[in-house]
Amino acid sequence: MIACCEPSGNWEIHRYMIKNKEIERLKQLRKELSAHNRAYYVLDNPSISDYTFDMLLEELKVLEAKYPEQFDPNSPSQRVGGAITKKFDTVQHDYRMYSLDNSYSLEDLKEWEARMHRVLGVVDLQYTCELKYDGASISITYQDGKLLRAVTRGDGVQGDDVTANIRTIKTVPLQLVGDFPQRFDIRGEIVLPFAGFEAMNAARLDNGEAPYSNPRNTASGSLKLQDSAEVAQRPLECLLYSMVSDRPFVQTQNESLDKARSLGFKVPEVAKLAGNLEEVIAFVSYWEKHRFDLAYEIDGVVIKVNNLQQQEELGFTAKAPRWAMAYKFKAAQVSTKLESISYQVGRTGAITPVANLAPVSLAGTIVKRASLHNADQIEKLDVRVGDMVFVEKGGEIIPKIVGVDLSKRLVSSVKVKYISNCPECGSVLQRHSGEAQHYCPNALGCAPQISGRIQHFISRKAMDIEGLGAETVSQLVVAGLIKDYADLYTLEVSDLLPLERMAEKSANNLVMGVKASVRIPFERVLFALGIRYVGETVAKKLAKAFRTIEALQGADLESLEAVDEIGERIAQSVYQFFREEAHLVLLARLKEYGLQFALSEEDLANTTDLLTGNSFVVSGVFEQWSRKELKKLIEDNGGKVSSSISSKTSYLVAGNKMGPSKREKAEKLGVSIISETEFAKMLTD
Repeated sequence: MIACCEPSGNWEIHRYMIKNKEIERLKQLRKELSAHNRAYYVLDNPSISDYTFDMLLEELKVLEAKYPEQFDPNSPSQRVGGAITKKFDTVQHDYRMYSLDNSYSLEDLKEWEARMHRVLGVVDLQYTCELKYDGASISITYQDGKLLRAVTRGDGVQGDDVTANIRTIKTVPLQLVGDFPQRFDIRGEIVLPFAGFEAMNAARLDNGEAPYSNPRNTASGSLKLQDSAEVAQRPLECLLYSMVSDRPFVQTQNESLDKARSLGFKVPEVAKLAGNLEEVIAFVSYWEKHRFDLAYEIDGVVIKVNNLQQQEELGFTAKAPRWAMAYKFKAAQVSTKLESISYQVGRTGAITPVANLAPVSLAGTIVKRASLHNADQIEKLDVRVGDMVFVEKGGEIIPKIVGVDLSKRLVSSVKVKYISNCPECGSVLQRHSGEAQHYCPNALGCAPQISGRIQHFISRKAMDIEGLGAETVSQLVVAGLIKDYADLYTLEVSDLLPLERMAEKSANNLVMGVKASVRIPFERVLFALGIRYVGETVAKKLAKAFRTIEALQGADLESLEAVDEIGERIAQSVYQFFREEAHLVLLARLKEYGLQFALSEEDLANTTDLLTGNSFVVSGVFEQWSRKELKKLIEDNGGKVSSSISSKTSYLVAGNKMGPSKREKAEKLGVSIISETEFAKMLTD
């Protein structure tokens, strides 16, 4: 008698072999599709037909569905999107994203080069010239060759996590090829090519929808769409230009571009290694004339010192690298009629005059309003209602009036008389000595100031209260439910339900969001209070220096000015804030509601005063720590980190490959030069 089937043991072995074979096929398909994807979208050299690619992708999807335990967020199948993001988390950058200083002339560039020579000494400088693509800045982190996260620029220190949307962009590699650092960030611009933008608008017009205004705004808006599947349908591209890590793995910016290309990134081919400023200007002049021949929008050229060691020696200012400059092309300019001037009241009481214009198209957007800044600017331009004015976009973003067409001025025109009373509450305006703006002094009774302070308090960088926005704040103020930000913590669901467009779920979310905000750390609470001149960075420095609100409240002017980067103006503002009875009442209420008014135990852990009073400059490559880790150690132990050597510098911590100019300057000024080992000893003695 012959058995009708194989023994169960043999069948299990057979199934196991099939499974292994299919999983191997799944992994092989991922590699193949990634390579084909790179050939098509990055190298512009397709290796197979679209049909064959689609068939391979379908085969992969079937296998991934059969073996869900093999899920990989970086699989080519994830390019189609589908993840829904209701709220984009705020994430801190591993390495700060700085802005760039701008130049508009050869003289600006010569001054920039002269400043660098003063720091480095008279050395030969090479420059890398790259086109400044007009898109949305992005920082993408890779760990072990896999895409880990993608974060928008935000304020440079932190941004929004848009990883799900970035994974859908086909020019962003999900898995790297070649030899790469274990962890690094790569920076670039998310752009929308002209051809793709025009195709999107054609489709919208066919559907009876309004067209998008310009490629840049459309690209930027795409990153914040909640449905990643919708992002996947848009022809976005990612152009990369800078790799950042703790340990340098190339010697020059030009090598960095080549390295990024070799790893599978789309790096623009238009770049030039220039040996002097004359070659830089030739590159700028050529592309200013030929910018419209490109497939993408550009608004200038970025010029960087090519040598990374020289970059490290030059360091950074508070906002920008000293070794890079953006040469901006002349801004687009149009003429339109100034129809009227209105006045806005900010949260600090500052009055801003606004020009209301006859609508005009400028650099892809319809402009109806432009800031006139202050009374001095109106006087300087001698701008009058009824004038034909010239408008351009500052940095090609913010509309501003730059002049008046006097040939078209009406004989009947009259000079603008700046208002003397607040347009909202009628209070007599004040103008302090040495300041350009007028202020409304009625801080506690002027509605826009009240709403503005509350809107600042709830903003993302401050208390980040979910379910509460500017419109709802205005409703709450008008309804008399709140008159200051402490009142938010008294709101009940029953108070909110009578408001227009306020359902029970929304009301519950708002109340829960307010309650959850009591966990926000001290430095952000301090920023949220809205003390004049106290931004995020200053709030962090004050929180770190004084540690509790009580200590800050009791500080005298001398103690405040002793804090790093706190000048007389900020110190006076902080000191005065804590001397006003209304503010003390607010603080007492906020304490009662449980807000954080002291650094947490976690913040205080591993902090000492060992280095207090000492200023350090860190330069070179180190073995025990990265430069970033060294700087944090200095700050955690009470020291100050500076990017350049001066007579106030206490120590230069010198690593390998430190540039000679810093050593020479330190020796000339008598600054102590210490090694990594000597620095470590300072923390243990």
